[in-house]
Amino acid sequence: MEKKIPNLIPALVILVLVVAISAIFGYISFQEEDTTLQGQAEVTEYRVSSKVPGRIARILVEEGQFVHAGDTLALLDAPDVEAKLSQAQAAEAGAAAQSQKADKGARQEQITGAYEMWQKAKAGLDVMQKSYDRVKRLYDQGVISAQKHDEAKAQLDAAAATERAAKSQYDMAKNGAQEEDKAAARSVVQRAQGAVREVSSYISEMVLIAAEDGEVTQIYPSVSELVGTGAPIMSIAKLDKMWVAFNVREDRLKEFEMGQTFTARIPALDCEAEFTVYAMRDLGSYASWKATKATGQFDMKTFEVKARPVKAVKNLRPGMSVIK
Repeated sequence: MEKKIPNLIPALVILVLVVAISAIFGYISFQEEDTTLQGQAEVTEYRVSSKVPGRIARILVEEGQFVHAGDTLALLDAPDVEAKLSQAQAAEAGAAAQSQKADKGARQEQITGAYEMWQKAKAGLDVMQKSYDRVKRLYDQGVISAQKHDEAKAQLDAAAATERAAKSQYDMAKNGAQEEDKAAARSVVQRAQGAVREVSSYISEMVLIAAEDGEVTQIYPSVSELVGTGAPIMSIAKLDKMWVAFNVREDRLKEFEMGQTFTARIPALDCEAEFTVYAMRDLGSYASWKATKATGQFDMKTFEVKARPVKAVKNLRPGMSVIK
């Protein structure tokens, strides 16, 4: 009885297919990776906010609206700040009145009264001087005792002191306050004026003004909402300050040297534009890393590369893709 020879053809066919498929996958796995880099257009923005807390009274612009430097964007309502301004102005007025009083000195009636008291003291001094002269002559002649002479001399000295005191009161009324008092009064006025300027600056913060030209990209609160100190009211994009950002692995940084100009495509605008590299930085450990070998001898970091358009690109908007 003859032995039956097994049919090996199906097994050979399967083996050939496995080898072919493995070869195809190996080719695909080890072929060069895609060299396309995709970036994104970015824009410089600034946030509009206020130094004082308040309630949004009016919003005068809309999202997407282009504004110019100096345009009024929104109005705040802060009654407590307005009340503080009234208090500061009242304090300034009171300090100014005190300073004027110190500069002007006593009233004319007070000056006249002091002068009359001085004249009265002078007249009394004259009388006492004559009386003393008579007593002294009699004392020199031995007519009266030393006791009488001493009493007359004491009365003369007292009259002279009274005259000097009256003269001092008159001079003080005529000259007004001392220079030190005047300087102190002026310093109080300056302090009150500083308080008024401070509160007035807070009042000016209730009117929000655009600092630079740009487009309103986002408005955060609504009318009648309360906002705190420094809370952002809206963001404004400076469309003339645009750039593109690429995340580039370090083995490709040679394609992006500082100051280098390259051409990239903007799919949304179906056009190409030139860009100049002006900044790059390490994205740190949170960025994508890639091992250079299967054993992972070292990892390649990712860098952010920024480039500005050489010429303004019409209709370029933040967020648009840029392909290099």
